[in-house]
Amino acid sequence: MTSILDPVLFPFLLLNPTLAIVLLSFLIALMITTIYKYTTNQTLMKQLKDEITELQQETKTLKDNPSAALEVQKRAMETNMKYMMQSMRATIFTILPMIFIFGWLSSHYAFLPIEPGREFGIVATFESDGSEIGLRVPDGVTIVGDPVKNVTANKARWGLVATKGSHILEFTYKERTHHKKVLITNERSTEDVLTPIGEDGLVSIETEQPKLIVLNLLGWKLGWLGSYIIFSIAFSMILRKAMKVY
Repeated sequence: MTSILDPVLFPFLLLNPTLAIVLLSFLIALMITTIYKYTTNQTLMKQLKDEITELQQETKTLKDNPSAALEVQKRAMETNMKYMMQSMRATIFTILPMIFIFGWLSSHYAFLPIEPGREFGIVATFESDGSEIGLRVPDGVTIVGDPVKNVTANKARWGLVATKGSHILEFTYKERTHHKKVLITNERSTEDVLTPIGEDGLVSIETEQPKLIVLNLLGWKLGWLGSYIIFSIAFSMILRKAMKVY
């Protein structure tokens, strides 16, 4: 998924993360709005939207007549359902591209990368204490401390230092072997941080990587998804009005 979009979206990785998410939010909103406009009957959509507004206004004037207000609300719900069904056409065309784009954003903007030569942590999580787990590393990866750890407070942690590249770590627990891939790079990219295991009481293996903060609103720190939602809502409202999309 990531490799498919890398040639197209790679230039955004050269930008400041906040600027990149702003630009991507705008381009995605423009794509969705354009598809929505040309895959729906805009004349019908305007009629339905106007009808919904009129019915909502009519409901407000019938506060003293509950039965009549209920009937108007029923008509409004039916009209709103017709509007939503028309909107679903655009969703069919946009859902697959959005899945790919969101996957790419998650792999490049969710966490800070693990840099070459800098120590990072690997944590194995268990259902209970009282056992041991061993770690074996390939060439290019150094364990800081003992490769065999006792499980304490349902956790076992190793400190590692590695060279640039993709490395596969090998964990041995209760005579079973489990693998975890880590990517060491200066670029904005990462492997999956959390690897679920769910065998013999070993729950998961996770790399310790700080989340990438894209937007800081007076102490409210947002990652790529929260920032995208805010920017995309704003851009969608502006574009729909400018392009007269109903």
